[in-house]
Amino acid sequence: MNITVDKQPECTATLRAEIPAEKVQNERKGIVKAFGAQAKIPGFRPGKTPVSVIEKRFANDIKAELEQRLISAACGEAMQKDEELKVLNFKNPESMDFADDGSFSFTMPIILAPTFELPEYKDLEVKVASSDATDEEVQKELDGVLERYADYTDVEDRALESGDIAVIDFTSTLDGKPLEEAVGKPVGVLGGKEDYWVQIKDDSFLPGFSKQLEGASTGDTREVTSSVGDDFPLADLHGKDIVFSVTVKGIKEQKLPELNDAFVSETLQFGKDKTVDDLKELISEQIGQQKKKQVEEDKVNQIVEALLSRVDFPLPEEMVAQEAQGSADDMVARGAQAGMSDEDIASQQAEIIATAQVQARNNLKTNFILQEIAHAESIAVTDNEVAQRIAGMAQQQKKAPKALMREMQKSGRISSLRNSILIGKAIDFLVDSAKVEEVKAEA
Repeated sequence: MNITVDKQPECTATLRAEIPAEKVQNERKGIVKAFGAQAKIPGFRPGKTPVSVIEKRFANDIKAELEQRLISAACGEAMQKDEELKVLNFKNPESMDFADDGSFSFTMPIILAPTFELPEYKDLEVKVASSDATDEEVQKELDGVLERYADYTDVEDRALESGDIAVIDFTSTLDGKPLEEAVGKPVGVLGGKEDYWVQIKDDSFLPGFSKQLEGASTGDTREVTSSVGDDFPLADLHGKDIVFSVTVKGIKEQKLPELNDAFVSETLQFGKDKTVDDLKELISEQIGQQKKKQVEEDKVNQIVEALLSRVDFPLPEEMVAQEAQGSADDMVARGAQAGMSDEDIASQQAEIIATAQVQARNNLKTNFILQEIAHAESIAVTDNEVAQRIAGMAQQQKKAPKALMREMQKSGRISSLRNSILIGKAIDFLVDSAKVEEVKAEA
């Protein structure tokens, strides 16, 4: 066979193959023989049907099978000739032709994995906060518990003070226009609410919002200005000063229950003879577990960021488009689950697409880097590891493991699962080899 592969930009290539007549004829004879052995044609005993009858009866099937076998053989030989040829996808063949001399030729677009030199990936420096719960964190959780059991009484004879609950109606503007009109899209609660409860304390609602209401009495209207921080979900408002027209409709005083052993054992029903110290210990353990999980996530994120910053290479644009579509679909689904309307989602379509494109490129780039690291470190996935993962998935889905495995084999998901396990093992290797430094949480 005469086979050439012309590599092109953006991880694409074109495979061209010319298969000699002798090879074509031998493959065809084998296919015809197989059809003849299995064919059940009236008037002929199995396996005794004349070749001419078989060829006429199954002409189209024979031709399709012949093309498939010849193309498969050519692709296999192309990869054997060039061990560096990392094919991600063989596309549909083009220009298939059986010549008068009996030879067969075709061209086929293929998608290649990117080629690049691995950056230094061992002993990466990682900085993480302590996973121990602080006294302040435990106290904040305790305050939250008490607030859930608080009583609220109406206040008639004084103005708002720190710690009070203000019941308000409000509208908002930006540059003199109603906020939604100024932004050109839904802004959720920031656009205005009636009978909204806000506590007079520093971290309530927007920065500085509630403190500007101190001293107001029921019936008063005040103009409040707050700046939106960079952590707010709507990027269009970051750093913007929003002006609120706020009317105080009522004042409520919060009365917290006393934190004592009786509250813990009886009101919380934490358990007989349980004490405040027992509750603090449980809260401390839960916070520690959450922080440990966050620390592990921080390690992975920092390692991935370091790798992405150290190497760059072109990506298969077709795969980027597919990955971006999947990311966009996920974002839309999460938005719908969170209660966003179709109009809200449509208004953010440009942002969703842009974010999905960035995520897609980072995801694919990370995947290729981790696969190369796994190859360099001889990290592999055994069939037993795949079976164990499927067993775990089957338990979650309440299915029989063998049935789920057959289902995944039929849909072609086994290879993606194997790759997912491989990527996980590569990440574990990088985390284990990283130089971890514990720093203060503020850093």
